[in-house]
Amino acid sequence: MSDPTIKGLPPPPVKYDGSPFRIAIVHARWNDAIIGALLEGTVNKLKEQGVKEENIVIKTVPGSYELPFACQKLIEAGKTQSSNAAPSMLASTTNLLSLIDNAASAPSANPPQPAQSGTTASTAPFDAVIAIGCLIKGSTMHFEYICDAVTNGLMRVQLDTGVPVIFGVLTVLTDDQGLERAGIGRKETKGHNHGEDWGLAAVELAAQASDWQKGIL
Repeated sequence: MSDPTIKGLPPPPVKYDGSPFRIAIVHARWNDAIIGALLEGTVNKLKEQGVKEENIVIKTVPGSYELPFACQKLIEAGKTQSSNAAPSMLASTTNLLSLIDNAASAPSANPPQPAQSGTTASTAPFDAVIAIGCLIKGSTMHFEYICDAVTNGLMRVQLDTGVPVIFGVLTVLTDDQGLERAGIGRKETKGHNHGEDWGLAAVELAAQASDWQKGIL
């Protein structure tokens, strides 16, 4: 019999287009079999919603405790990368003046060729970050401490940065509970891969946050 506590996220009220968004995923490496399945489910669902593969950035950290720090720094790095990639106004002005001078001195010269079109990865700031981890209760208080720290840490990151952080951290009591929530259970039913839910949530929050920032309600 399937576990009645394993539920999937219902479809959003509207279908969101993920193609404009850049999404980061940070995952822990503890409980690798479970994490691998969750990561695969997340990426597949992001692509299904239109997020381009080159705009999905995946990073790893040793354990779940490191997820809040990694998410915060990755959001900062995305903003820095975007700033560095932005064209300089001075450089643009210089290039325009150069083109004018060249045209005046050599009217018969070949015109500059347009840049070749192609698919390239976005350098925009991240629209959402998904934190993936799996904490399995042991025989000490370590489980409770880490669960509390990670939960509060990830909430603080999204409130401090204004970037949605999807809570993709399983906090389970047994190995089987984790496997079933990754869709790879060992029993009659494989369970449900919650990575799919996190991919859905990331695109939905990215779209809503973008609208709210523009004053669209």
